[in-house]
Order: sequence, then C-alpha cells, then structure tokens
Amino acid sequence: MEFSSDSVSIDMETISLSGKEYLVKTRLGTVSVVVFGDQDKPALVTYPDLALNHISCFQGLFFSPEASSLLLHNFCIYHISPPGHELGAAPIISNDFSPSVDDLADQIVEAFYDTYYVVMMAGNWLGAVMCMGVTAGAYILTLFAMKYRQRVLGLILVSPLCRAPSWTEWLLNKVISNFLYFYGMCGMAKELLLKRYFSKEVRGSVLVPESDIVQACRRLLDERQSINVCRFLDAMNERPDLSEGLRKLYCRSLIFVGENSPFHSEALHMTSKLDRRYSALVEVQACGSMVTEEQPHAMLIPIEYFLMGYGLYRPTLSISPRSPLSPSCISPELLSPESMGLKLKPIRTRISL
Repeated sequence: MEFSSDSVSIDMETISLSGKEYLVKTRLGTVSVVVFGDQDKPALVTYPDLALNHISCFQGLFFSPEASSLLLHNFCIYHISPPGHELGAAPIISNDFSPSVDDLADQIVEAFYDTYYVVMMAGNWLGAVMCMGVTAGAYILTLFAMKYRQRVLGLILVSPLCRAPSWTEWLLNKVISNFLYFYGMCGMAKELLLKRYFSKEVRGSVLVPESDIVQACRRLLDERQSINVCRFLDAMNERPDLSEGLRKLYCRSLIFVGENSPFHSEALHMTSKLDRRYSALVEVQACGSMVTEEQPHAMLIPIEYFLMGYGLYRPTLSISPRSPLSPSCISPELLSPESMGLKLKPIRTRISL
C-alpha cells in the first residue's frame, strides 16, 4: 500500500516529555499521532478507549519510571487518537458518513505510516509493529491486525472487546450517546463513562472520596467534544463480531483484564477464541477496565516476559519492589524457548493487593 507524503500536515507541536504531535490528513479526516522516543527503535502503536486519548488512557503506564525503562528502552511510541479525541480538538462538523470500525482500522495504516515517513524522512516503510489498545481501542487494533496480518508483530490488549455489542451494552451506549448529543459532556455522561473505566474502589462513595486518577480523568473528559465522542461510540455500537477470525490471528497476544471490569467476560471469551499457543491472559484483582491507569505496575512484568520472546528486554531483568507481581506468578511455560521464541500459554495470573 502506498501513501503520498502530501497527505501529512507539517503542523506539529511539542508536548510534555519530549513528545511531538503530528496532525495527519487521511481520507477520513485529520488524525493526531503523538510520537515519543527514539524513532530508530521498533514501533509500538497505541489506541485508547472511548472518549480518551494518550494522556487520559496511557500516562499511568508510560510515565512511570519502570515502564519508561522497559517500553521506551525498546520502542518508539506512536499514540494514535480516534478522530477528534486529541487535546484541543475542535468539533467534527461533517455531512459525510460517520466512520465505521473498518474505516478506523484502515485509518491506522495511513496515520502511522505517513507519520513514520515524515519522522524518518525516508521512503522505506517500516516493518511489523507492536500494538497496545484499551477496550474500544483494543477492538480497533485487533481488527487492524486481522486485516493487515503482516503489519502486526504482537498485541497487548487491555479489557478487550471482540464480539458485537450485547443488548445491554448496546442500550447503555445509546443512553450515553443521547446524553452526549443533547446535553454534551454532562455529569451523567461522565459518570457512565467513569463506571466503564474504573472499579468502584477508586471511584469512591459517599464516605470515600474518589481517587486522584478518577478526578484527573473527569477533568480531561470535560475537554472532549461530545459530537466527536458520539461518532466513535456509534461506530463501536455497530461493530461486527470478530470471534471466528481470531483463530487465524497468529501474532502473539497478551491480554489484561480487571476483575471488576464490565468487560471481564468479553476478555475471557476472546482468550478462549485465540490460538492457545500464542496467547496469555492476566487477570488483575480489584481493578476496573483501565488497568493502564488503575494498576499500571501489574502490567510491567508480564509485558517484560512477553517482550523477551521477541528478543526485546532490558539488559538486566529486575523486579520492581513496587510491582504487585512477581516471577512466581508467571506460568513457567512463558520461559520455555521454542521455534518462534517464547510461545505464550493461557494463564490466569491473580494479583493480590
């Protein structure tokens, strides 16, 4: 697939931690790609959940010292936002059709490879990439991996979806969409979204104040344009079932899910459909859907062992005393080298707080 360099906007801005934002023009509109790290390293592409971007969905994981030494040591990070979800995005006013999930998956190809072309100033396209997505973003990246098999090296999915929405989810999404359409990002819409992301423990109660991460997410939701969130939500509400195609997805997959996530059963279903030779499941106790923010340290050691199968790891394997996970929690099969590296086995890693 070829892309013209004319499709890339030269408008960019420096953001925190030396990241740069590239506004990429695609056939479906402009997409934000924020790049962190050394562009000579392999690429890790991220995609957030509904109404979120890289700040509100991934900063807990990527901005921690342990993750920096692990992920930024091995990858250049490309944070791709859904259309209109980037910081400072204007409302998307268009009479054109709303994008489907297929359109959003195709858009990743344009957004990433055109950004890579500009960053590297070279015409040689990069090979396969690692992908990390959360819930809706995990669905989009899974679809991307199914459509572009040669482009994806592996999947790290957090509370993923793979089936069409149940009637319960479909109805709840319609309720959220109606609140957003008629009232904007109102209090009720934010409460429903926060229940989607976080466990009850961190959302607080009458007697217990909500945690800092929930307060920060609430403030960031205020910045989202409700019409842009509606477009992404409508696409996800019409998504097809990917279950039957998962058996043919031969890239290795590492799945995290919070025990209290409303999508816990969806993650278990997806794990059951993936090839058992190439997939692993990590369940995190006392956690909601957004493990990247609520318990990011629970992800570090499983990711480290996962990356060892690709020859990507820190020179000295160290266990952070802050991490709630230890090597004894990892299935020994993860450490058995085979013809394709370390083939992951399905595991249930329980992390006690």
